[in-house]
Parts: sequence; C-alpha cells; structure tokens
Amino acid sequence: MFAIVRTGGKQYRVSPGDKIVVEKLAGEAGDSVTLGDVLLAGEGSDLKGTDGLTVAAEIIAQAKGEKVVVFKKRRRHNYRRKNGHRQQHTILKIVSVGGQSEQKSAEATDSDTKKAPKKAKAAPAPAEIDESQVASSEGVVPADAGTEATQDVTNSTQDAAPAKGKAKKTPKA
Repeated sequence: MFAIVRTGGKQYRVSPGDKIVVEKLAGEAGDSVTLGDVLLAGEGSDLKGTDGLTVAAEIIAQAKGEKVVVFKKRRRHNYRRKNGHRQQHTILKIVSVGGQSEQKSAEATDSDTKKAPKKAKAAPAPAEIDESQVASSEGVVPADAGTEATQDVTNSTQDAAPAKGKAKKTPKA
C-alpha cells in the first residue's frame, strides 16, 4: 500500500519501510510521528478514500542538510558578503500506511455539532448632542454662530502677507 503525504510544504510518496528526509519536525530519535495530511492512498492501481487516513512514522535522526554558500558581490564597489546556511532535516522511517485517526473523526463530529458563531450586534447609535453643550466647551463655536467673526478672520488672513510669487517688484531708478 502507498500514500502521498504532505509535510513541510512538500509531497512525498511513501509506503511501509521507506525512509524519507523531510523538513524539521519536533521530536527526538526514536519518537513516533503521525502524518495526518494524506492526499492520496492506494494499493497497486486501486485508489482508496483518504478520510481519516494517517501514516505512522518513526524518527530515525535529526540532521542538517548540505552547506549552501550565499555570496553577494557588486563589482567595482568593494562589496562582498559571504554567508552560509545548513537546512535542518528530519529522517523518517515509515512504519505503516492506512491507520485510521480517531482525532480526525472526533473533530469531524465536533465540528458538525457546533453551530456557527453568531454575528455581533451593531453598535448602538451615539446619543444626540445638545448645541448648548457644544457651545459651552472651550474654543468650540457652533457653525451657525458668529458669522461676522469668521468673516473677520478670513479677511485678516488674506491681508496679512502676499503669496511668494505675487510680490510686487519696484522699478530701479
């Protein structure tokens, strides 16, 4: 029997007894791991359903990949940067393919019985504000009050200083 499993953003075709190298998984050598993200399963040319299907594996070792050298250079600028990287890997031995997971079936029944959360109610409308309260606050004047005062302010700002480009030049004698 074989299965296609997704782990670490990659897909692997596995069967019992295979050894695969995957992205780092939590655990130590000798621990058992269950891979629950089974995409496809089958035996020979027959395909089987993957509902609740899992793959059991054993961690053989935690290892590092080969060193990758990252070298950046900009010619004629005396700019050179050398960096190295070794990716963390986990080596797995596949023990069995096709175990049914009780957790997934339990999660499925829980999600069926749970209802969708209710939407939050809209916030209540703000209370109406009296104009007398607004007028009493410091420095705030209601829009309809003091129309003459606002005209005086706009006139004074217009007369204060001419714009930069509009300054009159005096002719030289």
